[in-house]
Amino acid sequence: MFTQLFALAITAIFIENFVLVKFLGICPFLGVSKKLSTALGMGMAVTFVMTIASIFTWCFNQFILVPLKIEYLRTIMFILTIATLVQLIEMFLRKVIPTLYNALGIYLPLITTNCAVLGVAILNVDKGYNFMEAVTFGFSAGVGFLLAIVIFSGVRERLEFADCPKCFKGIPLALISAALISISFMGFNGFKLPF
Repeated sequence: MFTQLFALAITAIFIENFVLVKFLGICPFLGVSKKLSTALGMGMAVTFVMTIASIFTWCFNQFILVPLKIEYLRTIMFILTIATLVQLIEMFLRKVIPTLYNALGIYLPLITTNCAVLGVAILNVDKGYNFMEAVTFGFSAGVGFLLAIVIFSGVRERLEFADCPKCFKGIPLALISAALISISFMGFNGFKLPF
């Protein structure tokens, strides 16, 4: 069981990274990655939301939607669950860590509509994961998001001082850098775990 969970975690973090391979969650990836501190805060918030959302959406699906045979309401139920969790996190950050709350700005409420968070919840159900697999997948996908946004923010901080043509300054150079990082993560695609 542990080896399966470990393989699932490695797959979610590196081989099928939500941002760099599946291209989900690009909005906060590009918007909050200018500074390492805000990228780290956003990555941790998304990891927390993905993990908690995986727990709640799996439970709602297994104990409410499937027994009542109303699986067609899955997407609506998942979105409402994720929106509620993000609101709770937003209130917590506003009260406890106002500097991070202000630094994240509009991108914190955007976690609600972050397709990576909804993607984790839907993939947990579609792939038929049990509870432990769903939680591991949700947490690992969040760690993959965190890893991607922290690497990208480090690259973007260094690019601020790069001598490049004026037409590449800003978003064009950021997109080229994101593409190169994405290509490097796609190298993990051929990685096969021995168990």
